[in-house]
Amino acid sequence: MHCTKCHNEASIYIRRHNTAFCKEHFIEYIYGQVEKAIKKYKMFEKNDQILVAVSGGKDSLALWDILISLGYKADGLHIDLGISEYSEKSKETVKKFAESKNLKLHIISIKDLYGLGIKEIAHKNRKTPCATCGVIKRYIMNLAAMELKYNVIATGHNLDDESATLLGNILHWQIDYLKAHSPILLEDEVGFARKVKPLYRVSEYETSAYCIMKKIEYIIDECPMSIDAQSLKYKEILNIIERDSPGTKEQFYFGFLEKGKIYFSPEKRDIKLNNCKICGQPTTSEICGFCRQMTKANLEPLRIKEFVIKLKDSYGQI
Repeated sequence: MHCTKCHNEASIYIRRHNTAFCKEHFIEYIYGQVEKAIKKYKMFEKNDQILVAVSGGKDSLALWDILISLGYKADGLHIDLGISEYSEKSKETVKKFAESKNLKLHIISIKDLYGLGIKEIAHKNRKTPCATCGVIKRYIMNLAAMELKYNVIATGHNLDDESATLLGNILHWQIDYLKAHSPILLEDEVGFARKVKPLYRVSEYETSAYCIMKKIEYIIDECPMSIDAQSLKYKEILNIIERDSPGTKEQFYFGFLEKGKIYFSPEKRDIKLNNCKICGQPTTSEICGFCRQMTKANLEPLRIKEFVIKLKDSYGQI
């Protein structure tokens, strides 16, 4: 098989496009897909300060590497969730990547701050680990971005992630989620950073191949807390269809963005935001979800804010 662009021996075949690339032109293809996503949704400009949420997995590390390679100003944020060996291995993987590229990395450890990991906090709250994790990660990402003066948060959600999420939202007719489903979430309220997903045009297979070709080490294992997650089942269903009909995920997700989303347009917000009575962060209620969770678990919500503020005076590589 030969590369579609240069006709040299191909290193990868992409079924959904019925095309093959050598290493050089595959990396060029990935850069092109990400740049197209950034420009289409006006995610950010070259002078924006971007904070990349890096877990240690292939998608987030690939995203960070891509943005730096394309000339964007991107630093990393790793949230250590305290999930035994998995979290320790993830943290070391992210640190190794940042050090190899001389990149700025902020690390926030839940267990170091509170003495408990996500699993224990979830048990105290009587919630699932994934639900607890989502609230805590979103809070920390936004808090860190605002306090450390980043105006954009970039996450490594890829085409597989977004199509699986869309499938779940449609199966359960979660209208509010369908209204908000987009590669970019622009918050015009004070206190929120812009959230973007530059990899939405790139598949999981392609981010894996990118990391292999760029020799980026990453965590292969799924989070042990997500074994029974519905999203993994939706991915499996879409993978079965994709095997028989290459391009299904792309047609499904891109079709929603281009043709279906207009029927789920977000309504004009008429919700008044308050400052959380405990931490001061914006919320629609008196106390934000993060502070409610931490208080219910008999933990001090403000400890995380105090730690993030201290990061202002540090280089960030902890």
